Amino acid sequence: MQSRKKMAVIFIKFMKYQRLNILLMASALLFSRAGYGGEALHPLWEIGAGVAVLSIPDYRGSNEQRNYVLPIPYVIYRGEVLQINREKVRGLMFKTEHWELDMSLNGSVPVRSDDNRARVGMPNLAPTLELGPQLNYLFANNDSYRLQLHVPVRGVESIDHGHIDNVGWLANPKLNLDIKNVGPGRGWNLGLSGGPMWADARYHGYFYGVDSVYATVDRPAYKVAGGYSGARFVMSMSRRYPKMWVGGFMQADDLHGTAFEDSPLLKRKNALTAGVAVSWIFGQSEKQVFSNE
Repeated sequence: MQSRKKMAVIFIKFMKYQRLNILLMASALLFSRAGYGGEALHPLWEIGAGVAVLSIPDYRGSNEQRNYVLPIPYVIYRGEVLQINREKVRGLMFKTEHWELDMSLNGSVPVRSDDNRARVGMPNLAPTLELGPQLNYLFANNDSYRLQLHVPVRGVESIDHGHIDNVGWLANPKLNLDIKNVGPGRGWNLGLSGGPMWADARYHGYFYGVDSVYATVDRPAYKVAGGYSGARFVMSMSRRYPKMWVGGFMQADDLHGTAFEDSPLLKRKNALTAGVAVSWIFGQSEKQVFSNE
């Protein structure tokens, strides 16, 4: 718990303004599995910047969507332990030929309740930080494709003006298939992933619970149980040029049969997030390291 809170304190410094949290989420989503290739030499680090266009629901199951046009960073670091890539920031803890254990993070965007019809009069949803271990198993890896199982289990902290609260945990085991050299000119990389999600009652309650003090005629009080949290499927396409990267993604969530299916805040049983981006790479290290990214 203390280590997660220390990490969250560091994270707050990068989230002084709420739009920075949206920018972080944009980077994570758009760069997911963006540049797979076989084992080869790459620069130890690369840096750049670009612009992204995103469409994100206020929360999974909301019937209100926000569009964003944002600057995004492009940062790659291929260290032996610390790795920052287009998929995530992680600290590698253990690795064999097929198994890998790392620490990874994710998050969610803030929501002003007065801007969401279902939540008017309720507390705002503060941005969240998800942090925890992820176990990976490699089924296959060659010059054409890579197939992995990812099993992340993350604690979730809400971060509101420097105040940090634990709001539960979630798990999202998923299969990831990355295919190299597809599409027009066969220079694109395709990423496909999908799997179920589970979370505890506190996490579900943060997004879908309604305390009696906030109940209305159209929004009855609702206490949420833990359990099944839906399924998530992601498709991404990207291409790397010598000094430029372009990519896009679509993420679909299916919320049928969830533990919060009867929540008055669940307005849609599906959710779609999408985005496109372009980044220009203006710096890289002279040092080269082997990487299968």
